[in-house]
Amino acid sequence: MQEPAVVIDPERRRMLRAGALAILTLSLPPLTACAQRTAAAGNAGPARIGVIGSGRIGGTVGGLWVKAGHPVLFSSRHPESLKPLVDGLGPLARAGTVAEAIAFADVLFLATPYGALPQLSQENAGAWSGKIVLDATNAIAQRDGAIADEAQRNGIGITTAKYLRGARVVRAFNFMGATNFANEHHRTGDLIAVPIAGDDEAALQVAAQLVRDAGFEPVVVGPLASADKFAPGGPLFRQIGTAEEFRRKMSGN
Repeated sequence: MQEPAVVIDPERRRMLRAGALAILTLSLPPLTACAQRTAAAGNAGPARIGVIGSGRIGGTVGGLWVKAGHPVLFSSRHPESLKPLVDGLGPLARAGTVAEAIAFADVLFLATPYGALPQLSQENAGAWSGKIVLDATNAIAQRDGAIADEAQRNGIGITTAKYLRGARVVRAFNFMGATNFANEHHRTGDLIAVPIAGDDEAALQVAAQLVRDAGFEPVVVGPLASADKFAPGGPLFRQIGTAEEFRRKMSGN
């Protein structure tokens, strides 16, 4: 004997579908605001960028992002000293404190001396959690002291992540100098490669897009532990060339 069909009324069917959608939504990994814009647009839309350390590297790379259409907050212990920089870059650029940059940003660009990390960590404890941090710092023993020894011992990317607890660290923009970045961006022909390394796939994707927006070609070297390869003393430091040339050098190291 055939069993009678089960009939579900339309209202119950609607509620079941809504519940299933809610479960699916809760199961998806969270994205930063920048990553959400990237996914929605197919490329990176304007990302709020906070620059910590607005000297030569921070000012140069941050300026390239402003010209690409990103709002950038350049930070310093003395924000008033940054007025000439932000005035020259126009309305998308402004100056503020480090705390203001962290609160403002989807993505942080760290370009301080490496020895500043312990103090940055202490003064902004808890503020780094979940933040994408593009780390352009380099540890120099004569300047940075004991923390440079720690970076040499444990790895520069790993050490940065230790101090900026909870941050999604990507090493980037540290392998050549500010003059190179100022002169080589958006060049005709194949773009200059910029190596990046990190453990967070979504953060790497955001970093890669910001490398492109600055006028370069990203090359993922590997996880954060591999960042020593393109830090000072590493075989890929100052290996300036196209992405193809850089990958060939990678394969030999």
